Amino acid sequence: MYSLRVNGVEYTADRDMTLLDFLRDVAKTTSVKNGCGEGACGTCTVLVDGKKTKACVFRISKLNQKAVVTVEGLSQRERDVYVYCFGAAGAVQCGFCIPGMVLCAKALLDETLNPTRSDVKKAIRGNICRCTGYQKIEDAILMAADFFRENRPIPSENYEGKVGLHMPRIDVKEKVLGTGLFVDDITLPGMIYAKALRSAYPRALVKKIDLTKALAHPDTVRILTAKDVPFNKTGHLVPDWDVLITEGDYTRTIGDAIVLAASKRKETLDEILALVEVEYAPLAPITDPLEAMKENAPKLHEKGNLLSEQHLRRGDADAAIAGAKYVVTKHYSTPMTDHAFMEPECAIAQPDGEGGLMLYTGSQSVYDEQREISRMLQLPPEKVRCQAQLVGGGFGGKEDMSVQHHAALMAWATGLPVKVKFSRQESLNIHTKRHAMEMDVTTACDENGVLLGMKALLISDCGAYASLGGPVLQRACTHAAGPYNFHNVDITGLCVYTNNPPGGAFRGFGVTQSCFAAEMNLNVLAELVGISPWEIRYRNAVKPGDELPNGQIVTSDCAYRECLEAVKPAFDSSPYAGIAGCMKNSGLGVGVPDTGRCKLSVLDGKVHIRTSAACMGQGIGIVALEIVCTTTGFAPEQIVYEHPDTAITPNSGTSTASRQTLFMGEATKRAAEQLKEAYLQAGSLDALNHQDFVGEYTGVTDPMGSDKPNPVSHIAYGYAAQVVIMDESKRVIKAVAAHDVGHVVNPRSCEGQVEGGVAMGLGYALTENFIMENGYVKSKYGTLGLLRATDVPEIETILVEKSDPNGLAYGAKGVGEISTIPTAPAAALAAMRVDGEFRDRLPLAHTAYRN
Repeated sequence: MYSLRVNGVEYTADRDMTLLDFLRDVAKTTSVKNGCGEGACGTCTVLVDGKKTKACVFRISKLNQKAVVTVEGLSQRERDVYVYCFGAAGAVQCGFCIPGMVLCAKALLDETLNPTRSDVKKAIRGNICRCTGYQKIEDAILMAADFFRENRPIPSENYEGKVGLHMPRIDVKEKVLGTGLFVDDITLPGMIYAKALRSAYPRALVKKIDLTKALAHPDTVRILTAKDVPFNKTGHLVPDWDVLITEGDYTRTIGDAIVLAASKRKETLDEILALVEVEYAPLAPITDPLEAMKENAPKLHEKGNLLSEQHLRRGDADAAIAGAKYVVTKHYSTPMTDHAFMEPECAIAQPDGEGGLMLYTGSQSVYDEQREISRMLQLPPEKVRCQAQLVGGGFGGKEDMSVQHHAALMAWATGLPVKVKFSRQESLNIHTKRHAMEMDVTTACDENGVLLGMKALLISDCGAYASLGGPVLQRACTHAAGPYNFHNVDITGLCVYTNNPPGGAFRGFGVTQSCFAAEMNLNVLAELVGISPWEIRYRNAVKPGDELPNGQIVTSDCAYRECLEAVKPAFDSSPYAGIAGCMKNSGLGVGVPDTGRCKLSVLDGKVHIRTSAACMGQGIGIVALEIVCTTTGFAPEQIVYEHPDTAITPNSGTSTASRQTLFMGEATKRAAEQLKEAYLQAGSLDALNHQDFVGEYTGVTDPMGSDKPNPVSHIAYGYAAQVVIMDESKRVIKAVAAHDVGHVVNPRSCEGQVEGGVAMGLGYALTENFIMENGYVKSKYGTLGLLRATDVPEIETILVEKSDPNGLAYGAKGVGEISTIPTAPAAALAAMRVDGEFRDRLPLAHTAYRN
């Protein structure tokens, strides 16, 4: 028998287990999160006898009779201070890491109330945040130290909730105190647990599956094979991903699911799966897109190995290059990388008693889940209700089916509530990645550095399944030439199936890769011309009325030149400064139907915001609230934000392509205008009780390859210029990011998005890699190269506002992706200015971070 005091209450267990399992399953303290289970991420940080401890590392047999404190055990004063300071600093985004950060803060401030920023960085070094870039978390902890040291009262502040003004995010309190629910925090009566047996080989024939021994296990509830699946395919756009691999079919990646087993107890799932006997005929995997493209390569899919081929051609690139004074041709390589969101994937499915299912999920679109699951089960969509809980980060990695369809399948088959949760290693092995790309880029200019033409070939490693490989390739192509005023381009993109884990959506959506290559070529041209890297960008930067290389007319809100002007002092401040620029679309664009929706429902004197737009930490709720308050004049206290739910919230599309602030925001504005008009007529909200006001906004664009002289590829573009400054050891000492994001809705929240994006971009540039060997995943969470607080430099954000504040969504354009895109080429130039070495692959070699 083991006993621990948790927040002053004694709990016991009759068997040994990790402290993390004890706290979550026995003491029911769900603020303590399981982010990795291997001591790398820090989301399970608690205090044991006053010392900071990672709960996943220690077993309770080593901690018997000790006292444990979680955020549930903070004093009321501590709770009030941390909630206020984290909210005021803008330190909360997805929130999954925050309780652990708060306990790191408590451990530090229990020792000293006069910490330096360096002290704070060291205190939270063991904890990863993938959203914020740490800077605002550090600000919050330093602010909390001041409150405790000076015994300051919590200010009584009234926020107007208007666009352009700061207001703490509406979910700060529940995320700081750990009371908000992520899916894994939910337990239903009679719930069973399911898990898939994954392929032992990246490519193999599954000759035979024998369930005899596994079915005999006393905890086995049911084991499903492919023949139990009504429609055995899933896929975000192309249904090419097997739900379960059929006996007699082939595996395509190490993450393929062979069978799905359910157990009465989660502790015995691995025992049951170990008893499943699978006979394979292993085959040599194809892990290189160039090999997969060869004529004699085995077909990984029935239609062949080429998922998508894209072309962007305007003008005469060959002639322009042939007549140019300077021409640069380079090859570039960018790696596969993992989203590494803090919350591993988890879903719960429960039969609703009427032939349908209720799902609790944490994805980037409840309607995508509903569509794919109803198709798999051959049910009418309305029979599958999907309700989002808090989402612990996404960055594009939670757009595909991962656990949701398996939870639904087992619940449908057994009639029981089912939880499916990935371990961190399962998440790494299975979910989509940033596409690795090989790129050949030729760029030409005249004697003055004026760009004349560009040719490029982009080859993208699709991995085993399509996911969003086609649209990612499109975006890489349409943005490859950057925000520059030249019109002779010839860009070809190929997305090729391999036996690697699938590539999918990831912050930047292909532009991160092509921007790196294109911006590096500009640096070489600048040197040949004899002008600075800043100057070549400024001379060619688009301005309103120009044509983008894709033919679209630059709109009046474009502020790329202003962004370059904003970062020039930083670039000029150091001989070791690197610069890069970019543009990034808002919305799906290229002719794809794209609609944002919001419903405002009046209930008991409150306005309920109902939209399916998923918040993965970017702050959908505060954006919608500020738009409603600005439009109607109502106070924030009169507004209630609801989580996405297919039974209640209208379909606002996937939270992808930096689209929700603009598309959902404009839909919300239109709904709020209707509400305001009705309110003025009715005289009170009570008179509008149970009335709904629905807003909808559809962006109309032209398809890629349109024969229009000036096609509209996207509804809006953001623009950015970033400077990265290194020291002589090639360690980054500062980053400056100027972003044209349109009209800023919530300044501190927007700054946090930029800081987090820059930190992620620095990781992509300097340290992050996803290691594969012959189709097998070798990376673990702790070896992904994620930057920690002590690695991230000061990040200065400059928000450039040029949009019409009375335009769509009050002129907001979004910032979710663009903040990551130009960081890597800026860092590469900074390193080159230190040592003269041109770097053409990521992560960058020969820096302070890696050899």
